[in-house]
Amino acid sequence: MASRKVVALPVDTIAEYAARHPKAPHLHFSYGTAGFRTLGVVLDSVLFRVGILAALRSKRLDGKTIGVMITASHNPEEDNGVKLVDPRGEMLEAAWENHATTLANASNEEFLDVLRQFVQTARIDLSKPSRVVYGRDTRPTGEGLVQALRDGLAAIGAEGRDAGITTTPIVHYLVKAINTKGTKQEYGEDSEEGYFEKMSEAFRKLVSGRARIPQLIVDCANGVGAPIVKKMTEYLGETLPIVLVNTAIDTPGALNHNCGADFVKTRQTLPPSLHGMMKPGQRACSFDGDADRLMYYFIDERGYFAMLDGDKIAALVAAFIVDLARLAGLADKVKVGVVQTAYANGASTKYLSERLPVRCVPTGVKHLHHAAEQFDIGVYFEANGHGTVLFSPSTIERLETHEPSTPAQSTALKHLNNLVQLINQTVGDALSDMLLVEVVLAHKAYSAIEWNSLYSDLPNRLVKVYVPNRNVFKTEDAERRLVSPAGLQPKIEELARRYDGGRSFVRPSGTEDVVRVYSEAVLRSQADELAFRVAGLVYDEAGGDLNRRPKEFL
Repeated sequence: MASRKVVALPVDTIAEYAARHPKAPHLHFSYGTAGFRTLGVVLDSVLFRVGILAALRSKRLDGKTIGVMITASHNPEEDNGVKLVDPRGEMLEAAWENHATTLANASNEEFLDVLRQFVQTARIDLSKPSRVVYGRDTRPTGEGLVQALRDGLAAIGAEGRDAGITTTPIVHYLVKAINTKGTKQEYGEDSEEGYFEKMSEAFRKLVSGRARIPQLIVDCANGVGAPIVKKMTEYLGETLPIVLVNTAIDTPGALNHNCGADFVKTRQTLPPSLHGMMKPGQRACSFDGDADRLMYYFIDERGYFAMLDGDKIAALVAAFIVDLARLAGLADKVKVGVVQTAYANGASTKYLSERLPVRCVPTGVKHLHHAAEQFDIGVYFEANGHGTVLFSPSTIERLETHEPSTPAQSTALKHLNNLVQLINQTVGDALSDMLLVEVVLAHKAYSAIEWNSLYSDLPNRLVKVYVPNRNVFKTEDAERRLVSPAGLQPKIEELARRYDGGRSFVRPSGTEDVVRVYSEAVLRSQADELAFRVAGLVYDEAGGDLNRRPKEFL
């Protein structure tokens, strides 16, 4: 039997490249839910090391393609970040988040030793091939960071594929499409064109025979969504008339500034650029900077702003899928469920719980995605507009092979199979989710006003409290209850009981030294008051700075 060829780490080559990307000794980086994220100008060394890590991840998985996306999503333009994508288009395995943090923080002198140790402990066969596909958003620091990533790939001899300036969801799509090519689970053509063709064809089939869809305004956050949506409109033609706004991707400082999904969600108002554009009842939606979040909204007859956030999207989509499963004769064979976090509006949870199973999990996409995989069809959306629908492999096979017994069942089954093609199941995708919403509205013949009337949101408030050490705050019950600091949770509950419909919870941020306070009540004034009184408790407990950056107390 032939012995396995032993390949050594190319330390001299890595050292040569590493010298071009030194780490500043005073900086510390942490790989969280969103990957690494901080000021773009300090990420050079991180991107170089991520290139090496991505290549090693690929080798560890027998040459499967790994994805890398350079983005800071909804953050201000001066920020940037990077995250890795595993072979099925899912987020990086949790254990490797720690490896990423360790490698990113190794001193220049210790880096090679840390790398050697990692290769040994992770049992990485260096003779295996390594393949990485990477993309970036429109941030000005992106180009330099891509070069640092390429140097990391070159240092270890990995094969790189540049997806260019594109959205986060397209990178996730490409990873899955590349890795499933030629298999029974083939996801689609592994190109941007394949992404457009797959979704647009499914959309056309799903809205065929429906009333003409009214014009939709799309706020692109002056980010990468602008060119991507523009390309999609060429594939959609007249099936979905779209007006693009906030498309200034080359204007310095414009990205996510007074626009985008995060602006709409936190300010609960129109982007200023849309004032005067919208007629009462007209639908509009906002993407974020990398096009993985979606927020819908409209102006009512009185001129009031009405927001249709991730909770409203989940309610609309989940009810539609449940109806289709029933009409297809699969109600007793396909279990549909919804996954939410503590940030979900209480009214949405009540509405959904009366119709299908609902699970609450800790904040973070990886928790939602994993829980949604436990259902035959799992719908998950965070209130911030990030979410998707997952069809289990067995469910996809069932939908493809099920024999309908009536024409109505046949039609519903076709719709479900087309939804499988329309929905980007690898990750939340603003463009895919937008098309999904438009399909449901077309089938239900709902206006934005009728959609909004499914249930009435409880007024809510989200407040940040800056604290010296967020790690002293520990939670349980899907982050809905504090267990530390001791004695604080009973005080929060006592306050909440004073308000009609009062609910409040406190959780530490996963990315910055703040504690987030969320509160609900029947009246807006009471939701605000409860939030700030609970924030006061946190401030007293932790010695926080309640006056720091007050513009973020949104």
